[in-house]
Amino acid sequence: MTKSAVAQRVDEAWIRALPKAEVHIHLEGSLGLADLLGLAKAAGAQLPFPADRLFGGATAGAGDGAETGLSSFLRFLDWGCGLVATPEQASSLAYRFAARQTASGIRYTDVIVNPGHWGQWTDRVPALFAAFADGFDEARADGLAEVNTCVSLSRGQSASSARELVEQITESRPPRVVALSIDGDEHRSGPVSHRFAEAFSLARDRGLRRTVHAGESSGPEGVRDALDHLHAERIDHGVRAVEDPELVGRLRDQQIPLGVCPRSNVALGLYPSWEVHPFRHLRQAGVAVTLNTDDPAVLGTSLETDWSVSSQIWGLDRSELRDLARTSVTASFADDDLTNRLLAEIDAIDVSEASENG
Repeated sequence: MTKSAVAQRVDEAWIRALPKAEVHIHLEGSLGLADLLGLAKAAGAQLPFPADRLFGGATAGAGDGAETGLSSFLRFLDWGCGLVATPEQASSLAYRFAARQTASGIRYTDVIVNPGHWGQWTDRVPALFAAFADGFDEARADGLAEVNTCVSLSRGQSASSARELVEQITESRPPRVVALSIDGDEHRSGPVSHRFAEAFSLARDRGLRRTVHAGESSGPEGVRDALDHLHAERIDHGVRAVEDPELVGRLRDQQIPLGVCPRSNVALGLYPSWEVHPFRHLRQAGVAVTLNTDDPAVLGTSLETDWSVSSQIWGLDRSELRDLARTSVTASFADDDLTNRLLAEIDAIDVSEASENG
């Protein structure tokens, strides 16, 4: 009998008490039901689905032949974020995001924000990120989790608009912006590395870190392109690298972390179940994998829930979860002082009660 077949599920309360980071989570997909209902009411906007089925409708396009689940989901994000009109609303969302992260025992987050979803801020992108920073600053002052932002390009935008966004961000320097990212539907957009190579080179030269969504609906070639042309320091998703043993070896040897989101991968049809998801295989191959929620409000989950599920399905005991917490911190863009502090706290966690799972 395999280890995963006899593994006991690690309690969520223990996981919440474990210091950790989250490196692949979108602010857009973290707006809760109360957030969206309040914003819609303030804007006088009609809900796209009844309130009790609001999130269930977000991926309704999955498998219909005309629209992928992901593209339907992205349209839903456009609707919700498009309701945000004022700095006060943006700051409040940021504060509540930090509070929810803190409730899961997350001590640091690299949150992804794609300006393309925030329709009322097209001509004032730096102001949007400044408003988010105000909310995150207030959260930190109140003892909540530290949060920084990764500005994300949309896969469908042009090379010139991508460069313009990087220039805007690096010249205005909104607080708490630490990285450049790319997200969106790989299936629809195809390879984008050459189109965005200039923007990512500029980001690197001006001190931004780099993380790229790749290896989700694209195969291993998406991951390779992100490494070769976009100077990626971390890959968001990246799971289909498992299809190329040479690429797996490269990720292992160069210690390029993957921001893996199994629940999202299953919900959007990339894999049929957690049991066949390659997370465990990649980890056993020596790849620096992290486990994240991607869009927790829409997917109806939390990080401690997904870590607890993984403990049972993949046979991860408390010692392995502690190692996973260490990897989450070292894979993050937290500063050195916070990184070292969190690693020391993680190393002090007692895992002896999990010996029966080992």
